[in-house]
Amino acid sequence: MTMLSKEKLDRINELSKLAKTVGLTKKQAMEQKALRNEYLSAFRSSFTDHLHTVKVVDAKGNDVTPQKLKDSKAQKHKRLH
Repeated sequence: MTMLSKEKLDRINELSKLAKTVGLTKKQAMEQKALRNEYLSAFRSSFTDHLHTVKVVDAKGNDVTPQKLKDSKAQKHKRLH
């Protein structure tokens, strides 16, 4: 998943400013919540994809990548193939 469009990020910021100044209507609050959830989903997906590129090695060059990360990488690989 990719990050949100500039328009959506701008709208998140606009709603945040409104919330701090004059308050939000119910409709705006629902929109803000939906946009925030979409943003967090995109961020988490991007972050997870980034973590899947990481390999941890110790000073001796041994792979010490945490098993949880190795398992997550393997699960993603299975879903792709």
